[in-house]
Amino acid sequence: MSESLWNRAFILCLCNNLFLFIYYFATLTILPIYILQDLGGTVKDAGLALTLFLLSSIAIRPFSGLIVEKLGKKIALRGAGILFLLFAFSYLLIDSLWSLLLVRFLHGFWFSILTTVNVPVVNEFIPENRKGEGMGYFVMSTNLGVVFGPLLALTAIQSMSFNALFGLLSLVTTIGYVFTLTLKVPEQRQVTKIPHKRFSVHDVVELKVLSISMVALLTAFAYSSITSFITAFAQSQNLLPYASVFFIVFAASMILVRPWVGKFYDQKGPSFVIYPSFIAFAIGLVVVSFVQNQWVLWLSAVFIGLGYGSLFPCLQTLAIQSVDKARMGHAISTFFTLFDVGLALGSVVMGYCIAYFDYQLTYLACAVIVLATLLFYKAKVAVKLYLS
Repeated sequence: MSESLWNRAFILCLCNNLFLFIYYFATLTILPIYILQDLGGTVKDAGLALTLFLLSSIAIRPFSGLIVEKLGKKIALRGAGILFLLFAFSYLLIDSLWSLLLVRFLHGFWFSILTTVNVPVVNEFIPENRKGEGMGYFVMSTNLGVVFGPLLALTAIQSMSFNALFGLLSLVTTIGYVFTLTLKVPEQRQVTKIPHKRFSVHDVVELKVLSISMVALLTAFAYSSITSFITAFAQSQNLLPYASVFFIVFAASMILVRPWVGKFYDQKGPSFVIYPSFIAFAIGLVVVSFVQNQWVLWLSAVFIGLGYGSLFPCLQTLAIQSVDKARMGHAISTFFTLFDVGLALGSVVMGYCIAYFDYQLTYLACAVIVLATLLFYKAKVAVKLYLS
């Protein structure tokens, strides 16, 4: 392996991950509008479509690591990649809400495996002395997907049909898959077989990070109101043309403060960053509830980017630091499983809340949830950090 971080394989991994998340965030942004306009569905149907994808992803995630171990990184990467690609093209054949729901459910399985295997694959091409830096850039490629996915979808839909947009997004996914075909992924190393033992919860769940993961679940529950419904809300306020800028401002705020967040986290401790991040996130949700023009919409993106954008990586790092190196994979699996559960539940609940109340009250309720999560963090996590 090359000692240079920016070697060819590493760059291809970044491109593959970027294109994957451009597709993911583009579909996440545009599906509620597609369901409401073309399929005659409701806001609750939109929430269900987004949730089914997450449910299948959650169901397979605890076992994704085992699948990668058994098949090997190369086969898992290319196998999950081609199946994810085929389901991306299947959106072109959708003619009803029920067919969309079925496709979304099946699509989530391959997304979970693909995002799981991408991490150990890129890790193979990062020099040992630059692991932290390399993984930081890898996560950054995901954050760029937050920008370019919604921007592509919302810009393209102004001049093309939803079917044409799904074709364009399938092409994006195809390009990402081609990148994986050019990678020389090292074969799975042979490991010494260990005696068979009875399966237990401890094999897939890391109990030490349950409190932190519950904080992640509640945070994701509130954040689902943004990922699932901000574009539909913007459309209801006649601000859809400005929604793409919301995601640009959101991502720019998130990316710009990240170096400072990491420095304060290391020097002052997790709570020094996490407390103000919760508050900024709650302020952003309150501002969203009062949106009447594009300037207020963009202002909310600043606070949400500063708050949620700082909160999520801090919680993830805290989960990793709470366990021994040997249990790191289990900690991440537990953390992301509960985070995905929060997104899935949130998408359904928010859809019902918006249908029975309205967007404004729902976003205000989410702000209250964020502040309640801050108190939960203080009682269940921060106290342990102080005592340790």
